Amino acid sequence: MSSSSQTTPLTPLLRSHHLSGGPAGETIIHDLSYAWWTGLHWVCGDEGSGKTSLLRLLAGDLPALQGTVDRPSDGVFWTDLKGSEHDQTTVQACWDQLKALYPNWQHPLEQDLIEALDMERHRHKPLFMLSTGSRRKVMLVAALASGASVTLLDQPFVSLDQVSVRVIKDFLSEAAAHTGRAWIVADYEVPQDLKPNSVLDLSQLKP
Repeated sequence: MSSSSQTTPLTPLLRSHHLSGGPAGETIIHDLSYAWWTGLHWVCGDEGSGKTSLLRLLAGDLPALQGTVDRPSDGVFWTDLKGSEHDQTTVQACWDQLKALYPNWQHPLEQDLIEALDMERHRHKPLFMLSTGSRRKVMLVAALASGASVTLLDQPFVSLDQVSVRVIKDFLSEAAAHTGRAWIVADYEVPQDLKPNSVLDLSQLKP
């Protein structure tokens, strides 16, 4: 599986300018100015440091209390399928809905991921019938195959079996050398076997 390379852009794919915000109007992220170029990037930090809040702010899923975010013209991939509002939606319907939002969706890669993550047998099940790990795989297939210039992943390894963890790590390892897309991963720490292009530790940025 490959994410395919393109020409390295001369400007960052994603940039925040004095960004502040958080859920319920709370300032979890404070005055963050940061740029993400192509390749693999990590956002780490302790519990409550704002990892998920930052991803949501970058995606526009949370309104910023202050500052702005420069996003690529084709948007940013972000989805959260954990909520009960998705329970009755089938796996295939989730993918179909997301495909409609991302015109550069990579269909061969999608099929490779479905097979590698053992999701073929779950295609027509509603999400409430899936384990926590399989439900996360629905999001991961979409995220990695979306073709979006910037993909945001929140704790991608949680509840995954070891085979699936290796599939995702192998993909992200290749992503580090990508010259046309960026993957920003939020997790407590960087796995020792991955070498991201940059690491933003939110625990060190608390005001």
